[in-house]
Amino acid sequence: MTKSYKTTKIACFIGFVVQAIINNFLPLLFIIFNTRYNLNYEQLGRLLFVNFFVQLIVDALTPALVKRIGYRGAAIACHGLAAAGLFMLGVLPLVFPNQIYTCLVASIIVYASGSGIIEVCISPMVELLPGDKKGADMAFTHSFYCWGQAFTVLVSTLLIFSIGQQHWQFIPMFWAIIPLLNMINFMRVPVIEQPDDPISKTANTLFKNRDFWIFAVIMICAGASEITMAEWASLFAQKALDVSKTVGDLLGPCAFAVCMGSGRVIFGLLDGKFNPQKALILNNILCVLCYVGVAVCNIPALSLIACALCGFSVSLSWPGTYSMAARHFPSGGTLMFSILALCGDLGCSIGPWLMGIVANSTTLETGFLVCSVFPAFMIFTVPLLRKENS
Repeated sequence: MTKSYKTTKIACFIGFVVQAIINNFLPLLFIIFNTRYNLNYEQLGRLLFVNFFVQLIVDALTPALVKRIGYRGAAIACHGLAAAGLFMLGVLPLVFPNQIYTCLVASIIVYASGSGIIEVCISPMVELLPGDKKGADMAFTHSFYCWGQAFTVLVSTLLIFSIGQQHWQFIPMFWAIIPLLNMINFMRVPVIEQPDDPISKTANTLFKNRDFWIFAVIMICAGASEITMAEWASLFAQKALDVSKTVGDLLGPCAFAVCMGSGRVIFGLLDGKFNPQKALILNNILCVLCYVGVAVCNIPALSLIACALCGFSVSLSWPGTYSMAARHFPSGGTLMFSILALCGDLGCSIGPWLMGIVANSTTLETGFLVCSVFPAFMIFTVPLLRKENS
C-alpha cells in the first residue's frame, strides 16, 4: 500500500464502522421499544426491512451518483446522511413523543440512504487502491464492519446502563459524531476515481453471464444469513433465554461481531492459500448448524455459543463473494458492486422481516429455524459457479 493512500484506507475502515453503527444500533433498543412502546415483533422486523429496503433502492441509484460527483463526493454525502439520520433518531422522539414509530421510520430512511451509498462506494474505492493482495484488503476492510458492530454494542450497552433506558434518545446523538468527523476526513484524503467506462457496456457484460446471476443469489442469501442473526440475537437472548439486557447484548450480538471480525481477519491473512468456494460451502454448513442450534437448544449457554459461532460462519460470505466477483469480472466497477450490494441488502431486508413475521405468529425459535433456509441455499448455490473468467 502506497504511503500516501494510508489515510484513504483508514477513512474507508471508518466508513464501515459507520455502516455498522447504522445497521446494529437500533436492534439493541428492540427490548425498549417492545416494553415501553408496545411494538410487536412484526413491527420491529418491519423497521429492519425499511432500513435495508431503503439501502437497496440507494444501491441502485449510487452508480449514477458516483458518475456525477465521483467517489469523494459520494463518500462525503453518505456520511452526511448517516450523521443527520442518527441525530434525527435522537431528536424526533423527543419532539414528537406520541409518534414514535413514524419518527423511527423517518430517521431510518435518512441514515439508511447514507449506509446504502457507503456499501456501494467504499468497496470499489478499496479495490482501486494500489496493492497486490486484493482479497486480503477486501476481507480486512470488511472486518471493520465487525469491529464497528462490536464497538457499537459495547458502548451502547454501557451508555444504556449508565443513563438508563428512558434516556435512550441521547445515544444516537452521540453516535452521529463519528460519521460527521469521517465526512470531514473524506474531504481531505486522496481518492482514486473510477475510470470512465460506459455503464451500458458493463451492464451488458454482467447481465449476459450466468455466473453473475449466481453471485447475485449468493449475495441475497449472504445478507439474510448474516443480518437475521445479528439483528435478533439481543432480543432473543433477553426474551427466550431470560438473561439481562447487558448479558444478552454482550454474549449475543457482541460475541457474534467479534467472531465475524476474527473470521474476516483470518481469511484475509490466508488469502490465496485456500479455495474460496469450498470455504464458503463449509462456512454455510456451520451456519445452518448454528441457526438450528439456536432454535432447538434449550440450554442458554449453548444457544449463545451457537449465536457467536454463527458470526464466524458468515464472516467470509459478503467480502468473499465481492472478492470472487471482482476476479470474475475485473471491469465490473461501481455497477457490479452496486448490484451485488443491492442483492445483499435485499437479503438483509427479507431475512430479519421474515424472522419477525414468523416469531410474531409462533416463537423466536421457530423464526430462527425457518431462516436457516438462507445458508442452506448457499450450500447448493456456490458449487454452480464456474472457474474464474474475464
